[in-house]
Amino acid sequence: MEEQVMSYSLLEMATKGGWIMIVLAILSLVAIYLFGKKLWLISKASKIDRYFMNDIQDYLHAGQVKNAKALCGKYDTPVARMTEKGISHRHAPLQEVQAAMENAGNVEVARIEKGLSGLASIAGGAPMIGFLGTVTGMVKAFFNMANSGNNVDITLLSGGIYEAMITTVGGLIVGIIAYFAYNFLVGRVAALTASMDTATMDMLDILESMPEGVEEEKE
Repeated sequence: MEEQVMSYSLLEMATKGGWIMIVLAILSLVAIYLFGKKLWLISKASKIDRYFMNDIQDYLHAGQVKNAKALCGKYDTPVARMTEKGISHRHAPLQEVQAAMENAGNVEVARIEKGLSGLASIAGGAPMIGFLGTVTGMVKAFFNMANSGNNVDITLLSGGIYEAMITTVGGLIVGIIAYFAYNFLVGRVAALTASMDTATMDMLDILESMPEGVEEEKE
């Protein structure tokens, strides 16, 4: 007699996890949305011409402030907006220019980081929800056992235990993926912040090296 081997697809296994798996599925979709949105935003914010600061220096040293600001307006990036802020405060002491650019940078970083906390919450919350499914599944298994009296059948326990294991696995998978996605984005934000700090220092160097007697064109 041939032995029958039972097999399940991933979808069939997921349905065995009960309503907890629906919650985990929703969290996974939210995590994917947040990751994609933030990755696109950070990638867009990081794109700028490598000769950008050199062109700004050439314009300012030539007194072409209007062209320098126009170049900043060409790029929809934090570095460009910070540089434009520095140009607007070019006649102020360097400490004030630095403060103005850093304040603008803080606003940009806060805008980019908005929503990352949601990804972190999913990374921490998904495993806990999975463990909640583990508890409810075990409660279900023992409830069935208690109601069966002396006729304990393994099939009465298997449903609850199966639910407990599936939700644990589902919660850990969603949580681990969200955790790595969050840390990847945090690393990208840190790299962007470093480039913004470099732009601030470059702008201060440009203003400090301004030649004397440069006539600026009217804006």
